[in-house]
Amino acid sequence: MVNPLAQETVREMAARWYSGLDNHIPEVEMLKFLVTEDLEMQWPDYHVVDLASFEGWYQRALGIFFDEKHTLHEFTVTPREDGNADVKVFVNWKARTWTPREAKSNFIDLEIHQTWIVAPSPDGTKPLIKFIRFDDGTPAEGSSTL
Repeated sequence: MVNPLAQETVREMAARWYSGLDNHIPEVEMLKFLVTEDLEMQWPDYHVVDLASFEGWYQRALGIFFDEKHTLHEFTVTPREDGNADVKVFVNWKARTWTPREAKSNFIDLEIHQTWIVAPSPDGTKPLIKFIRFDDGTPAEGSSTL
């Protein structure tokens, strides 16, 4: 049996998570990456505390950001004694936003550090996101800010 919290297994899940964000997949598909209880996400402008508030965050993000691309730079998984794992993520995020009536869109290019906690799924076959915190984001030259 594959260890659901092994470095490569968690990294593959994270790559699918970011691809889902980039491609604006249906919310029902994004929910498959998440624990069903004790979920928390700390974004700069939104605090997710359960699946219902995830829906608010995700629907809001779908309406704000487009042409998204996440590129993983660094990814480290550290097992915890409670059966979960801490994850340190360094990712580049490019996206565009548009304010109605503006002549042009805004380009965002951020180098982002995040902290995750992943937990094994109830059947022990895959990692699930339990916690995400946006630690910091450094804009590239010429990038808009959030």
